[in-house]
Amino acid sequence: MHRYEFHEIAALFPMMDDKKLAELAESIASQGLLMPVVLFGGKILDGRNRYLACQQAGVEPRFVNFEGDNPWEYVWSTNAERRHLTDGQKYLIWLKKNELSTEWEAKRRFIRDEANLKRSEATRGQPRSEDGTRLVSGGGTDSTATCGGHPSRQLKAEASKTNRGAVAKGDVLYTKRPDLAEKVIAGAVSMEAALREVKNEEVVRQLEDIKGREAKQACGVYDAIVIDPPWPMTKIDRDVRPNQTAFDYPVMSIQELEGLKIPAAGNCHVWLWTTHKYMKMAFHLLEVWGLRYVCTFVWHKPGGFQPYGLPQYNCEFALYARKGSPKFIDITEFFTCFSAARGRHSEKPLSFYETVQRVTGGRRLDMFSRRKIEGFDGWGNES
Repeated sequence: MHRYEFHEIAALFPMMDDKKLAELAESIASQGLLMPVVLFGGKILDGRNRYLACQQAGVEPRFVNFEGDNPWEYVWSTNAERRHLTDGQKYLIWLKKNELSTEWEAKRRFIRDEANLKRSEATRGQPRSEDGTRLVSGGGTDSTATCGGHPSRQLKAEASKTNRGAVAKGDVLYTKRPDLAEKVIAGAVSMEAALREVKNEEVVRQLEDIKGREAKQACGVYDAIVIDPPWPMTKIDRDVRPNQTAFDYPVMSIQELEGLKIPAAGNCHVWLWTTHKYMKMAFHLLEVWGLRYVCTFVWHKPGGFQPYGLPQYNCEFALYARKGSPKFIDITEFFTCFSAARGRHSEKPLSFYETVQRVTGGRRLDMFSRRKIEGFDGWGNES
């Protein structure tokens, strides 16, 4: 069996997945090929899946040559309705078809016009620009492609057989991230997920803007802050260290913590670590600091302190609060409850900091830091 290449125009529509292709092969094996494969310029214009299914089924495909005027419109008209596509996919394919079809028509007209020029005595001696294109009256180059204005969303929706919502979303994605538009067309990501990524990138650009970052550094404010206060408590005597009654780091009184100036930018994410004992005080501090509580992150630990007659305290809490209206740049695999191994006393899991770094942009601060964390400025005696 002669192997045919796929024409670039055929790539407008995504291929079937392996399961559907196998089902098509079974159908062809039992019923034969009902629709022939269409060729254009010796390549497959329409029927890529039928062609591959025939190979799987061991059936010799039938071919016909395309004889229409515009192969782009042909592929669109024969596939737009019979494929299982979302409105987002369909509209992006329609946009791509229009763009590539316009380029193809312009190139075809240029070649035709050049051929006519050579045959026309009347055009002999007409000047050309340095790149070889023909000059028209007025000194400009010959412009062959025009979109005929900017049609409304409703007209686009009718032409693409979709809806105005798909048009609005598709126009944004196709303009800002054509590479993501290709993934939507292929079914690799949804339109919503692609637009979230675009929005997240815009947030990151705003947060990482050089001038904005320099201004924040000058006034010492941050876009994301993790606070692990040295709560005013003492260690309980242990048999292993009977003489130790204080922590290995200085603690602060409630009044001192209330007087802290939190270096938060106008829009800032804040995580405040606390234990069961200081949960109520932690909420109080958020209010004193002018932060708005949103939710609580729970660190599930393998084991923990167990007071006499009470359950084991095998978790700690990070109260998440906001100043202003900050945006997360990534919310995939982002949970309020997580498990992580215990480290040194009062040391918080590195995986927590990695999550904060992944979901936030801009400048980050680790207040009362116990160690240097990549992606964070440190503030505290121990760091």
